[in-house]
Amino acid sequence: MMFDRAYRQRLEADLERWEANGVITPAATAAIRVALPPLAPGINIAVVVAIVGGLLIAAAFLAFVAAHWIEIARLLRLAILFAGILTAHGLGAWFARAGQPVLADLCAAVGSIIFGAGIALVGQMYHLGGDFAGGMLLWAVGALATAALTGSRGALAVALAAATIWSSMRIFEVRDPHFSFVVIWLIAAGLALAWKSRVAADLVALAALAWWIAEAFQPGLAPSFVLAYGAAMLFGAGLALAAAPWPSASSAGAVLSSYGAFALAGAAIMQVIIANEGFYGRGGALNQPLWTISCGAAGAILAIVAAAMTRRAGVVFAGSAIGFVLLAALVWNPSQSGEPWLGYAFELFAMLFLVVSGLLDGARPRLVAGWLGIAGCIAAITWAVKGTLLSRSIFLAIAGAVAVALALALNRLLPRTRE
Repeated sequence: MMFDRAYRQRLEADLERWEANGVITPAATAAIRVALPPLAPGINIAVVVAIVGGLLIAAAFLAFVAAHWIEIARLLRLAILFAGILTAHGLGAWFARAGQPVLADLCAAVGSIIFGAGIALVGQMYHLGGDFAGGMLLWAVGALATAALTGSRGALAVALAAATIWSSMRIFEVRDPHFSFVVIWLIAAGLALAWKSRVAADLVALAALAWWIAEAFQPGLAPSFVLAYGAAMLFGAGLALAAAPWPSASSAGAVLSSYGAFALAGAAIMQVIIANEGFYGRGGALNQPLWTISCGAAGAILAIVAAAMTRRAGVVFAGSAIGFVLLAALVWNPSQSGEPWLGYAFELFAMLFLVVSGLLDGARPRLVAGWLGIAGCIAAITWAVKGTLLSRSIFLAIAGAVAVALALALNRLLPRTRE
């Protein structure tokens, strides 16, 4: 499991309270503390000052080199770049041996950044081909190798950022899906699982979300539909991973599902905002590429699998939220006249179920995402382009009454669920 300091502090407080109340014995408390893995050293004031100082020295070095770049001979330029990379990684090794993992991680990240700058400068010096995207790929591969060899989360961040830029450029160059990014992403995901790192899992989830956004906004697609399919895939995959029996996969799945929940809320708000024919013209939900539709369906299926594995009501509601967003995508009809009341209702149900899911599972990200989704959908419905304020007020009143009825039903069912 990923034990962070906040969790350890809560656990220590609980252990003291349970022991004082006689729930557990002092021997049991001591046994629990012995079984816990040691905490990684934190970032103290000295480390923060050292990080700032190192960044300032690195910036001064780069500024000095840039100011005299033209005056420096080519071979000396290459020597400076290699020296910068070797110095950064040498310092990283020294900090690692000295028990300063944060500074060692920073040095590996700085080395990866200098490597990327070296690629650009060598290309400029020797007038190499103008394939900027290819240079970003080389940078991503080098930084990923650094991350794999050193365990640096900073180097992993550099690798995923460079890979995302590379993939985005290819997407807009060829105007086709760029699945080569998935290879780098899978390697990064494997590293995150092997490290059991929350930071690495966050980076991997962010990279997946950024890549899907780039895919959604390529010419010829309807972004709201593609984003809905991607959010369903991300959320459903996260729920399925969180239900896995392996602690590292379960922790990574919790992170992935959190980002998926926010992506689902964003997709719902976007669909409601552009729910009129003035913004469409790129076909309906079923006219999008087959691979995007398949990903949305796969996300729904994975959520069903997660619900079957966990048998938790919260996961059932989360899967239902995915289903309602996908249903809303299907009912948007660019050629229809009047307001898409059914689509509005599906989106509101999806966000309401996301809130309920977060409450039942104690998943704060889902709870926050659901509330943001509800607020965004209500605002978008209230200020929609089509229809009258009277018709929208009637719809919102009916939706509110349905929500109250659902609350009464849940109030009867939840005590039984908790038993």
